[in-house]
Amino acid sequence: MEVDVTALGAAVDDPTAVFQARESVARSYCRVFPAVLSSALGSTVVAEDGTEYLDFFCGAGVLNYGHNHEHIKRRVIDYLEGSGLVHALDCYTPAKREFLDRFAGEILEPRGLPHRVQFCGSTGTDAVEAALKLARKHTGRAKVVAFSGSYHGVSRGSLAATSDLKLRKAAGVALDEVTFLPFPVGPKGAFATVDLLERMLTDDLSGLEPPAAVILEAVQMEGGVYRFPDVELRRLRELCDIHGIVLIIDEIQAGCGRTGTFFSFETAGIVPDLITVSKSISGLGLPMSVLLIREGMDSWDVGDHPGTFRGNQLAFVAACAALDLWQRPDFVAKARQGAELLRRFWQDNTPPGVEIRCEGHAIGIDLRAVGGRSAADAVVSRCFEHGLIVESTGRDKAVVKVFPALTMSPEVLILGCEIIHDALRSVLPHASPYGVSNIRITRNV
Repeated sequence: MEVDVTALGAAVDDPTAVFQARESVARSYCRVFPAVLSSALGSTVVAEDGTEYLDFFCGAGVLNYGHNHEHIKRRVIDYLEGSGLVHALDCYTPAKREFLDRFAGEILEPRGLPHRVQFCGSTGTDAVEAALKLARKHTGRAKVVAFSGSYHGVSRGSLAATSDLKLRKAAGVALDEVTFLPFPVGPKGAFATVDLLERMLTDDLSGLEPPAAVILEAVQMEGGVYRFPDVELRRLRELCDIHGIVLIIDEIQAGCGRTGTFFSFETAGIVPDLITVSKSISGLGLPMSVLLIREGMDSWDVGDHPGTFRGNQLAFVAACAALDLWQRPDFVAKARQGAELLRRFWQDNTPPGVEIRCEGHAIGIDLRAVGGRSAADAVVSRCFEHGLIVESTGRDKAVVKVFPALTMSPEVLILGCEIIHDALRSVLPHASPYGVSNIRITRNV
């Protein structure tokens, strides 16, 4: 139970008093990062008292291009100064037309993705809701298969496909329309998940009804940074085809370049039926959520999945500016160099007993064997005390999740990794000094 500090006369002295007194106890990140954050540029966040923090969190994947990217921000400012339409529901607008044209031509078509775009509500969970509803409508089936370690959102339908028992309990109702299978990789080792699913689908006494959809993250981020093996994902695609099951890939946190390719499933060479995209798609942190629908699967009737904020014009403008970056060879090269730098740093500086998983600009530092959650909490806290924002995730929050911006310079990437490694050294008794001399930094890229 929280104390109403205003009743104690502390409101004037405590800059967080109004939050504690008036905001719901459901808030979470501010408890880990207890500062009043007031401004940000690039990878630097500034608190109200002037303290600067290096951001290795990026809004849990919302800010792949950093804070207030100058090119993206300028486009939005120019649009507003020209009195551009801000809210339009799903009406035709020039901003939406440009986004559709460019996203199809620059992202979808080069990757062989024949998908339509459905604009959903303002957050990723609504894209997942739309995907599940559409899969059920398209197939006439009700059940869904999801995986351990999954996170798809906390609204009713997406929460049913989210594996976190604590989050599921908060729903207050039964969430029994989803069957969970083990993710093929995880803290308990490899598992022949696709073999199990195939056996269940071909056994009329398995108890598994033919599902409408299988939903998964090609790279689980909240689950601890685990990738669904490419060969198994290809097998799953074939299995879904054989049994008429809709394959949904959730790219909300892993997409928009976070894992090294624009979509995290690209390395498997598959074409999903439905793809959910949000977070960094707008490029500036503006709310935007889309469902990509494979040709022949747009089975909606008119008005089946409405939403007041599915026409965020500012997000369309910012998203087009973000697409500009992907046309610049220097941006792509810098992102690739940054991912390689991260991989090499942690490959060369893994403390004993710690498992490191690298997926582009997503690094999972797994501390389960060396203290678990208490160690991860201590690392996150020490990093914050030393000017770096980073979070923990995974089972029992025992994985430190490193999420720097794709635009970060090599020097700043190394600085942030050094802060994290120093925190590991202070928390883990057998961690050795980092070998920065093994890392060669190429400047001005």
